[in-house]
Amino acid sequence: MTDSSLDGLNLGNLRTFFAQHVAGATGGELSAELISGGRSNLTFGIQDGETDYVLRRPPLGHVLATAHDMAREFKVITALQGSAVPVPKALAFCDDLDVNGAPFYVMERVEGRILRGGGDLAKLGRDDALKVSEVLVDVLAALHRVDYNEVGLSEFGRPDGFLERQVRRWGKQWDSSKAAGCPDNPEINEIARRLTAYIPPSPNPTIVHGDYRLDNTMLDSVDAGKVVAVLDWEMSTLGDPLADLGLFLLYETRSDAQVVATGSATPTDIGTLDRDAIVKRYAKGSNIDVTYLDWYEVFASFKLAIIVAGIHARYLMGLTRGDGFDHMGALVGGLAHGAIDFANRSELPSLRG
Repeated sequence: MTDSSLDGLNLGNLRTFFAQHVAGATGGELSAELISGGRSNLTFGIQDGETDYVLRRPPLGHVLATAHDMAREFKVITALQGSAVPVPKALAFCDDLDVNGAPFYVMERVEGRILRGGGDLAKLGRDDALKVSEVLVDVLAALHRVDYNEVGLSEFGRPDGFLERQVRRWGKQWDSSKAAGCPDNPEINEIARRLTAYIPPSPNPTIVHGDYRLDNTMLDSVDAGKVVAVLDWEMSTLGDPLADLGLFLLYETRSDAQVVATGSATPTDIGTLDRDAIVKRYAKGSNIDVTYLDWYEVFASFKLAIIVAGIHARYLMGLTRGDGFDHMGALVGGLAHGAIDFANRSELPSLRG
């Protein structure tokens, strides 16, 4: 369904922008639809009568500092064109707020299928579910093998001190969300203390996606073992690749994280790789040491809890769009408690408190 008055779009201004800056645009009247999925940046399908495009812009209202960086997304997908990591073609970027009220970028609309959760994955059958599970690990390892200097991303981030800054950054985001109305949670503060107590040595830095998971990839419409696009690069940077693996494992193994990502938990025993198999396949494909992986898995829960807290704050302010936001507050507590429980069982003494 299209709607010329969708929140977050000024189709009149965008028509002029497309005509002037998007190669091949007809200059005709635009129509739009909000693409389903995603509780952070807004993603729209845009049509000009001949061609379909995708437009990405920040969410409405409460926006966490340093998050939702459209220029960052545009830069990384531009750099990865032609690499072993499939991405949509980047077409145009705009930081003039007079055009659409916020920075945005336009990219090609890739044809394929996005599995919105474990339920979709289970419908494929065990053989194809396994293929999906394997290719997701392989693409993540491929991303971490990309030479960021060769693709022009040497200034994309500051890898030195990455983990320490990440813990500090997400702590600040937590403070911001509490100030915006999200209730306090002492377990998040305790996780921050334990993570800060010992920062593990990082492997060589790589491009980090920042939110790599099933529904941030698009699969080939026929071949379940082929990813045609990796999407949603808003948190990408240069840093510690195991931060990506820790978060990926959280989404693959924790039902509350799956509910955050897709709205439902993945059914058990559907043929996908288990945690140990994921770690083994990734380590072989990336040649990266995973000795301190427990730390990264606890950090992943900490980070996701704070991301959800930001979403919950926007919900409390009435600034979210779509369904599925009313239970976010409860998920913050569940993720924090799960992180404490995992940390208490870790072989790393600092995580046990």
